[in-house]
Amino acid sequence: MKLSRRQFLHLAVGVAALLPVSQPAHAQGYPSRPITMIVPFPPGGGTDITARIIQEHLSRTLGQEIAIENIAGAGGTIGTTRAMSAAPDGYTIEMGSMGTLAAVVAFYPNLAYKPESDFAPIGLVSSSPVMMVARRDFPAKDLKDFVSYVRANAEKLNMAHAGVGSVGYTCGVLFNSIVGASPTLVPFNGAAAAIDALIGGQVDFMCDGGANNTAPHVQSGTIKAYTIEAEERSPILPNVPTAKEAGLPDFKVSGWNGLFAPKGTPKPILDRLSDALDRTLDDDITRKRLIDRISEIPDKASRGQQPLADLVKRDVARWVRIIKAAGGGGGQ
Repeated sequence: MKLSRRQFLHLAVGVAALLPVSQPAHAQGYPSRPITMIVPFPPGGGTDITARIIQEHLSRTLGQEIAIENIAGAGGTIGTTRAMSAAPDGYTIEMGSMGTLAAVVAFYPNLAYKPESDFAPIGLVSSSPVMMVARRDFPAKDLKDFVSYVRANAEKLNMAHAGVGSVGYTCGVLFNSIVGASPTLVPFNGAAAAIDALIGGQVDFMCDGGANNTAPHVQSGTIKAYTIEAEERSPILPNVPTAKEAGLPDFKVSGWNGLFAPKGTPKPILDRLSDALDRTLDDDITRKRLIDRISEIPDKASRGQQPLADLVKRDVARWVRIIKAAGGGGGQ
C-alpha cells in the first residue's frame, strides 16, 4: 500500500514519539522476577562471601529475590563467560573481581570475553588487601626470613592458588618475580579449597587474594601471615606488617569485587541496579559485615558505573604490563 505524504508524516511522528520512552520502558516494573547473581568461584571464598553479604539488602531494595549461582573453574573465567552470554535484561548479573575482569587478560590470550567491552559495569562493591600466608609450622619468623627461605628452597616448596588468572595467582606471580623464586604452583578449585590445604599442611604458602579469606585463620593461629598489602596495618590484624614497612615496597596488589551486567543491558535497568547497590553500601549492617572482613567500602566518588569502568581499564593495562614483565603471562 502506498502512503500519502500526510499519512507518512503522521506515521513518522508516531514512531518518533515512541523513541524517547522505549528505553525507560525497560525499567518500568523492573525487576518483576528473581535475579541471578553469578559468582565465578565455589562457595566459601572471598568473592562468594562478599556476594552473600550484599545479597540480602540488595534484594530488599530491589523487591525481588537474588539467587547466588556459583559457576567455578579456570580461575573464574567459566562463570564470567556464562555471565557475558546471558540475556542483557538485568536478570543475570555477576560479582566480578580484579582477577576475572582485569588481570586474567594477561594470562589468557584467547579469552572468550573482553572485560572492557563485553560487560556493563554496575558499581564497585568493595576492595580488600592481599596477604602472604603460610602453613602454621613454616620456619620463617618474619617477611625478611620468609623471602630468604623461599629463595633458598624454592624447588622444594609449593604455592597454592585458586586458578590461573585469579587474584591469588596474580599476586603470587608478582611476588615470585620480585623475590626471584620459582616454587611449584598448585591449583585449587577456588580460594576456600586452597586455604583448607594450607591449614592441613598439604601446601606451603599462598598469596591470599583477599585478606578477608584468611584473617580468621591467622587470628586463630592455624596459619601464619607474613605481610598484608595495604597502606596501613589492619586493626583486625595489628601484628601483620604492611609490605612496605616489612621491606617489600614493590609488592603492590589490591583485590576488588564489583557488580557487572552483560553488554547491552538497558541504561535505566543499570541505573536501577547502581542505585540499589549504592543504598546497600550505605546500610550500617552491611558496612559492618564488610569491614569486619577487612574489606574497604568505596566512597561516593568511587561508586557507580563510570568509576568501575575506569578501574577495569586501568587494571587491565597495569596487570598486562606487570605480568608480561614478570614472564607470567601467555596462557598458562
